[in-house]
Amino acid sequence: MNTIRCIIVDDEPPAIRLLEKYVSKVSFLELVTSTVSPLEALGLIDKGGVDLVFLDIQMPELTGIQLSKIVKGKTKIIFTTAYPQFALESYELNAIDYLLKPFEFERFYQAVLKAKDENISVEKQIKPQSDSYLFVKTDGKNNFEKVYVKDICYIEGLKNYVAIHLKENQIITHNTLKNIEEYLPKEQFVKTHKSYIVSMEHIHKTDSISVYVNNKALPIGDTYKKDFFERVQKLKL
Repeated sequence: MNTIRCIIVDDEPPAIRLLEKYVSKVSFLELVTSTVSPLEALGLIDKGGVDLVFLDIQMPELTGIQLSKIVKGKTKIIFTTAYPQFALESYELNAIDYLLKPFEFERFYQAVLKAKDENISVEKQIKPQSDSYLFVKTDGKNNFEKVYVKDICYIEGLKNYVAIHLKENQIITHNTLKNIEEYLPKEQFVKTHKSYIVSMEHIHKTDSISVYVNNKALPIGDTYKKDFFERVQKLKL
């Protein structure tokens, strides 16, 4: 199973330190960052790549309940709070679990196992038969086109549709960029703009504002620039 990338959001540093300690003990969890700011967390979640959030409820700027409503469907939530009265509302928001402070590692581990089991269930539903290709829905009932991942140059979001640009042609499918991103191997693809996901293999050059793929200049959004060039720097000579 793929690693679950998580963030910790809590306005109490001691609570963050305890959760960081617990996360470090679990082999399938990867801590992306910890923050005391719900607004910073919102930005990270919107950028994608966050699978799970350990989320306090009573915080300044935004409560955990408010944040979970804003990001609903973009990531999974485990609430961590000292307030039992929010438990019912948290489950109505489809939270994975509700950890009542103070909690021991054993209770924490039970919660993350639920997240792991849910991840496995989703992977079984959406993962293609082989990592090397996907079946993409096209117009008409039961019409699918086989697409080899290695042939994908970049993917473009077009409101309610997605254009998958291949070496020789493109396929339009009724879908969202976020959903397509879940199918793609993270080590091979990178989001460079709110409307573009690019294959690292097919990039032939970059500059400060554009990435060039298949003889086309695609924009690099300010939100994604830092992460993108960090990926490039790791592969430079």
